[in-house]
Amino acid sequence: MKKPPRRTALFACSVLVIAGLVAGCSQGSATNPDSKPSQSGGTTQTIVRYMNFSSNDGHEADLQAIITAFESENPDIKIQVETVPYADYAAKLLTAVSGGAEADTFELEYASFISYAKSGALADISGIDTSAYTPSLIKAYQFDGKQYALPESFSNVVLFYNKDLFDAAQLDYPINSWTWADEQAAAEKLTDKEKGIWGDYQPISYNEYYKAVAQAGGQFLNADSSATAFNSAAGIKAVEWLTDKSGTTMPTDADGANTPDFDTNLFTSGKLAMWHTGIWMFGTVADKAPNMNWDIVVEPGDTQKASAMFSNAVAVSAKSKVQDAAKKWLAYYTASQKTIDTRLAKSWELPPVADQSKLDTYLTLTPPANREAVFESLNAVALAPVVVKQQEMQDIINDELAAVSAGRISAQDAVKNMQTKIDPLLK
Repeated sequence: MKKPPRRTALFACSVLVIAGLVAGCSQGSATNPDSKPSQSGGTTQTIVRYMNFSSNDGHEADLQAIITAFESENPDIKIQVETVPYADYAAKLLTAVSGGAEADTFELEYASFISYAKSGALADISGIDTSAYTPSLIKAYQFDGKQYALPESFSNVVLFYNKDLFDAAQLDYPINSWTWADEQAAAEKLTDKEKGIWGDYQPISYNEYYKAVAQAGGQFLNADSSATAFNSAAGIKAVEWLTDKSGTTMPTDADGANTPDFDTNLFTSGKLAMWHTGIWMFGTVADKAPNMNWDIVVEPGDTQKASAMFSNAVAVSAKSKVQDAAKKWLAYYTASQKTIDTRLAKSWELPPVADQSKLDTYLTLTPPANREAVFESLNAVALAPVVVKQQEMQDIINDELAAVSAGRISAQDAVKNMQTKIDPLLK
């Protein structure tokens, strides 16, 4: 992401959230709440189960620190947390909700919020104090005039790069004006397969595809979201951009790509020159590779810039029997000073608070040094397309991209297949 002056950048972020998002515990039966004797003696504790994915891979201790602070202030409530890897989360949550075994509270991506709200799985939490939150983010999690979730965080994707590898190859560092062609040219010079060094890594996935379509000057959906619009030169070029790198400047599945933590370990071991990933990885990289010389820049585009921005939320299960305690936990988790301090200090996405002065310290933290890129990226945002049958749409695109990457079909055929399969889902 990128770098207007601090206040301007934060204001730009807020405006883009309004324009885009509003227009981007051990699991058990929620019907049988548990209770246990309070550690302070006397009254029993209410147990609130919380299932999440965003603390996985480096922020488990940060989440626990927030839980500990909450329980200290609320000794009558005990939080039981279950952290699930992102790759498994959507399926696990769907299975739990379908079987009536979901946690009392759980995390949701913006892209899946509408489906859960329409299904009746979420409790109406209207009436909860929302004055601490950025208004646009609060509005994003309303449905039929009611509040069904609280914004938890927002984040975006930038280009990480290893300065030492660039220095060794005698190449200039990436800059904001870079295009795909510039990135590819550098990646080719940086790749040294004999030494196990790769020039680039970008997941071949739905989340990268819709963004690449925008970067190539195209659209993913038509104006009213009634049909796909990516069967175009831009849509084909986006497929080629993601898949042509595989095996040349980017590792393949046979090399371990797309396995858990592969890209993280490749970068932090000094074997990856450039990496498309989110700002939530700042803390993990700093912890795993404290001596590595790295920084970030806004992601290159093709005909234009377009950076992915994500928002997560937390909701209360409609089946939960401890909804008052659950709402108290989520209000604390999303907007307390403890949460704000923890997220900023640990580079764990950005808190959704309305008081933007509370985010100013973010730019003073290192590494990376160029944190202004986080906010500069918000000058041109590609928000995830949101449809009711979201997971089906994503699975179709992932399958077609995998087929192209494996050499089974062409990029042009993949785009046609995606259109044929996805358009009926939008009716």
